[in-house]
Amino acid sequence: MLLGQSRHELEQYLPPLTKKEDFETFWINTLAENIQEYPEAILTKIDSSITEIDIFDLTIPGFNNDLIKGWFLTPKNLKENRPVIVVFEGYGGGRGNFNEWLFWANCGYPTVVMDTRGQGGGHRRGDTPDGLYPRSSSSAGFMTMGIDAKEHYYYRRVFSDAVAFVRAAKSLPHVDATRIITTGGSQGGGIALAAASLAPEVFATMPDVPFLCHMHRAIEITDAYPYQEIVNYCRIHRTDSDQALETLTYFDCMNLVTMAKAHALVSIGMHDPICPPDTVFAMRNHYAGPIDTQVWEFNMHEGGSSDQNLLQAKWLKALLTKAES
Repeated sequence: MLLGQSRHELEQYLPPLTKKEDFETFWINTLAENIQEYPEAILTKIDSSITEIDIFDLTIPGFNNDLIKGWFLTPKNLKENRPVIVVFEGYGGGRGNFNEWLFWANCGYPTVVMDTRGQGGGHRRGDTPDGLYPRSSSSAGFMTMGIDAKEHYYYRRVFSDAVAFVRAAKSLPHVDATRIITTGGSQGGGIALAAASLAPEVFATMPDVPFLCHMHRAIEITDAYPYQEIVNYCRIHRTDSDQALETLTYFDCMNLVTMAKAHALVSIGMHDPICPPDTVFAMRNHYAGPIDTQVWEFNMHEGGSSDQNLLQAKWLKALLTKAES
């Protein structure tokens, strides 16, 4: 079932931004006060039966110097620095097993995977706790954790972790620090967009059916989770709903990407009930940098799946070739 507006309308869909006057200041101060300018990555090599890729357990200090786990995978015996792919995971998932992240390394790119703090009880396990932070009443899940104030909101920590991973990636072995690419699907796509918006080091971003875009519109047109967590919260916290919705404006990728300059490739599933096309087109049409779009006319939240991976690899190779010429 198609959701929201027609494709013709969505191509021109430019809803008003919801960011407040202190939006940029909030993020400048958040990053300056809570993550290191040069976070040091701790690498521990993993012994495995995979023979053509070196695999490392990765730890990076993120928000408030919390230690965030991840993976670093790199083709063996590299003789030159190469672009690095920084991957973020979908909602509920953690870093999982290292063998789940072989695609980009097999394409010849060193690859960093960030564990999403506090998650990992869903489709892929995680190894990073969230820490002891203020948490008022919230609905089940992560969407309303700390939603009473922007300073306490869960995704403030997650987006800051993502910037820390981008910064740390610059110093990893055989990485070209001028060619950092962020990617991920669903929540991972939203985090990839946030990193590209908040970290000027990012050269390109490839968000796949991204979550966390135009969130006010999402809760109007879909009853699907995780957005339904926000509705559940506001249904119970009737008198606090205005504050909750204001908090979300600081973490809405539609607002964040007005600061993004990286080259972008975004995918959209026109039948997607989880990240409805209205929400992704709104982000795309506000994106400040150059952006290409892959629309999957008949797909839901799976988008292009493995076809999208192949398209991303082709798009990235062409972009890198053009940049070098």
